Amino acid sequence: MDRAVPHSSLARTLVRFRWPLLFAAVAATAALYFPAQRLAFDRSIENMFAPDDPILAPFRKLKRTFGGDEIALAAYADPDLLTTGGLARLEEVTADLARVPGVRQAFSLSTVKRFLTSPLFAPLKPRLLELSEGYTIGADRHTAGIVCVLVPEHESPVPRSETVDALRKQIESHAPDGVLTGEPVMVVDGFRFLEDDGRLLGGVSTVLLMLTIVVCFRSLRWVVVPMAVVGSTLIWTQAGLVGSHLHLSLVSSMLWAIITVIGVATVLHLVVSFREYRTEGMSPRQALELAGERLGTPIFWACATDAAGFASLMVSHVGPVHDFGLMMLVGSLLSLVSIAMVVPGLSLAGRFDSDPRRAWGEHRLDFGLRHLAAAIERWPWALAALCTVVSVVCCLGIAHLEVETDFTKNFRDTSPIVRAYEFVESRLGGAGVWDIVVPVPDDHVAEFLDKVTRLEERLRNEVKVVNAAGSTEPGLTKVLSAVDALELVPFGRIAAGRQLESTLAAAGQTMPIVQALYGRDPLDDDRLYLRIMLRAKERQPSQQKHALVAQVTRLSREAFPKAEVTGFFVLLTHLIESITRDQWLTFGVASAAIFAMMLVAFRSLPVALISLVPNALPILIVTGLMGWLRLRINMGAAMIASVSMGLAVDSSIHYITAYRRHRAEGLSTGDALHAVHQSVGRAMVFSTLALIVGFTALALSRFVPTIYFGVLVGLTMFGGLVGNLLILPLLLKLVDRSPQPSSYPEASTSQEGACADGV
Repeated sequence: MDRAVPHSSLARTLVRFRWPLLFAAVAATAALYFPAQRLAFDRSIENMFAPDDPILAPFRKLKRTFGGDEIALAAYADPDLLTTGGLARLEEVTADLARVPGVRQAFSLSTVKRFLTSPLFAPLKPRLLELSEGYTIGADRHTAGIVCVLVPEHESPVPRSETVDALRKQIESHAPDGVLTGEPVMVVDGFRFLEDDGRLLGGVSTVLLMLTIVVCFRSLRWVVVPMAVVGSTLIWTQAGLVGSHLHLSLVSSMLWAIITVIGVATVLHLVVSFREYRTEGMSPRQALELAGERLGTPIFWACATDAAGFASLMVSHVGPVHDFGLMMLVGSLLSLVSIAMVVPGLSLAGRFDSDPRRAWGEHRLDFGLRHLAAAIERWPWALAALCTVVSVVCCLGIAHLEVETDFTKNFRDTSPIVRAYEFVESRLGGAGVWDIVVPVPDDHVAEFLDKVTRLEERLRNEVKVVNAAGSTEPGLTKVLSAVDALELVPFGRIAAGRQLESTLAAAGQTMPIVQALYGRDPLDDDRLYLRIMLRAKERQPSQQKHALVAQVTRLSREAFPKAEVTGFFVLLTHLIESITRDQWLTFGVASAAIFAMMLVAFRSLPVALISLVPNALPILIVTGLMGWLRLRINMGAAMIASVSMGLAVDSSIHYITAYRRHRAEGLSTGDALHAVHQSVGRAMVFSTLALIVGFTALALSRFVPTIYFGVLVGLTMFGGLVGNLLILPLLLKLVDRSPQPSSYPEASTSQEGACADGV
């Protein structure tokens, strides 16, 4: 068999110009390093949705009508809260929180202390406490809440993270059990965890990958090569994103992990092939040229299918998911460029440690792969039946999948934000904050106020949920509007019927929260709106949350056809739904795109079809197992299907290409499978092992979706390994029934031609 590489081959050209290419790669990496560090996170929950998502319109109206300020709620327990001493302590805490940079104002029961302590206002005290319940005081009358109104982030003198940290430090210094909650707090903590993870877990994963590659090949050089490919690709991609004014989000925080998968897996295939040719006595340059020539086409198609898998995310209606697809489309293509520029130079630089060696105990891997190929040859139908039964049983679990809409479940139970939400849920009636926005008519204001009062009563009495015991209970823990505060003003309802805004302004002097309960929309002819503030339990199942939103929407529209239900509770309820809604759409688009590529690559409909099976099945099996185990889908899990489809098919491309090449060389079906198991199969085992070990570091994350992503990527990659070593050979035997090489059109060509035609 002719081992020569054509003079015009791309592999030979890359090796010939390896030094200029390596110098250009190093120069580009150095030049782009500092710009890449400017890649920042988009911390807005609002931007997690598509710009034209209808759910955002009422939320934007809420913000511009009632102010863009965000709220953080500090809380602590004090058995003597309503005594003179308790209110004095509360006043001190409130004042300290109000002085924190980035806080516009803070108010609590101490703000209206004179109404609680003066005998003149004794008749107002019970009603004032009732209205304040759930916001500035708990039903137990021992829990204090301090509402901290934050300056909009673009106007704040300090970063939002510094404000949150200072608020948390202040409340904890005053009370050991003091907590801080609120959407801005959750967002700050979430992105802080992601940024910390990016620094810590990136380093830990890199070290684990390097150690694994050292064990597999006992060579420092071949540790440096894939790590250099990953590092340069990541820097180039990040710099490109900065130049395109794109930002990372909760979804795209896995950027490093995905680029690592592509770079390491591809380079390890080259390493195994290079080592094979070196053992045949070739020089390093000859071995690299031939390995590059043999694997160049499958590497191209592997990167192309990676890009197709990520490009499928661009059909998503969720903005960050769309952007992540674009990011990884660029990253996949840059991985191919980095491999071409970095690998030839680093592989042939000097003579030190130039050859990858066999791993300790690799003979056992040889034994296992040989016997697996023999088992496929001997018991194909039995193995096929076993795989079918296991796959069907596992996939049935998909019907039991549930979505996790409790955003606090994205954090470990030991994190401060979870502890804070548990405190608020149990003592202040619920951490889920949302609103009904109602337009105020120009006339008949008194009738309008009566309708608001009746709507509030219906919301309190008719909105129900089923609790864990199976009985119904009120779904809303608090319903409050500006109308409730009118009785704090003498003849409030009568005065409001004539001059609503001035009466509410007077009520706001007694109860500061009233100031946030009415406002004018500058984009709607400065029309006056009221908001009905709602509270509900944040930590409840997604079906229950959707039922709550549906009930509130129905009752609101019955009273006011133009009423709109919105707020962070609604947005967070739909956030994961927005991602999972497109999960199977993007998976289908990815599968269709990859199928089209495989059809072009292999020019065979049966081969294109069977290339999808061993890679789609592990995804479906892992998803089904999540259903059987009652593990809910979160952001990390929702990204697995389409992402894994593009990544897992890489090994199938290498396997099918090698198999067709061996068949074109005259080997029988069984001999070709044995040969591929010992070459491509070995590379697949090494690359999968390295990546699974590397991804175990993600289990150390404080952000639960990152943990899910790491574990599920590891499981799907292991499933892909099993599928490509067991299911794919079984399917190839089924499709390739003839033992004669002439069953392939490219059989009469040379080895290189056969490889090219096969791919």
